[in-house]
Amino acid sequence: MCQLLGMNANTPTDVTFSFTGFAERGGHTADHVDGWGIAFFEGKGLRHFVDHERAADSPVAELIRRYPVKSRNVIAHIRKATQGVVSLENCHPFVRELWGRYWVFAHNGDLKDFRPRLHAQFHPVGSTDSEHVFCWIMQELAKSHAGVPSVAELTLTLRELAAQVAPHGTFNCLLSNGEALWAHASTHLHYIERRYPFATAQLSDDDLSLDFATCTTPNDQVAIVATAPLTRNEQWTALPPGALRVFVDGRCLRE
Repeated sequence: MCQLLGMNANTPTDVTFSFTGFAERGGHTADHVDGWGIAFFEGKGLRHFVDHERAADSPVAELIRRYPVKSRNVIAHIRKATQGVVSLENCHPFVRELWGRYWVFAHNGDLKDFRPRLHAQFHPVGSTDSEHVFCWIMQELAKSHAGVPSVAELTLTLRELAAQVAPHGTFNCLLSNGEALWAHASTHLHYIERRYPFATAQLSDDDLSLDFATCTTPNDQVAIVATAPLTRNEQWTALPPGALRVFVDGRCLRE
């Protein structure tokens, strides 16, 4: 299966530390070698990088590790192909526009017999089940709301849509429109919330640690979501199967 990484924060924050450990899973500490990608929201704009090479030694991934892009919402993905050939158009995360905003989606899992009809403006470019279900979600959101809904309204609709997809296979996914980060779990998805007082974290996949107190303020709040915990000395929370969580301003909003 693939690997997911998401970040949501209340202030523009760089994800370099987490991405450094995450990228090791793309060929060094795990065998997810069929491409990778990352998307950073900056206001209404978006920086989007994908590569069909493995993340562990991709020159593009090295750029991300050395260039600390600051963002409030980030989604990254490392691919282990189940459906669709290894190619650039099949690399996550995928991007679409709706209501004048970019939407970014990444999926970990394998969906069987879920290819609903797409009859709106959303159609896949590649051949993955993941991009098809993303297009369907965008289509159904556009049908369900006449205008831009609130985060709470979006969460209710996404919960209903996820319940229709989940019976068809593994549906761990991340979705963001730059305002919030939604995470749905079928099997493995974990998150951690970091806030003052900040401590030192040690990566699980690399010999690297970071004292967050040296690069944050007491007002900072950051939530990290990943398929498996990225650090070995912090307490991560596992999302239960079937759960949909939304993160806003670096906090997981409780139901």
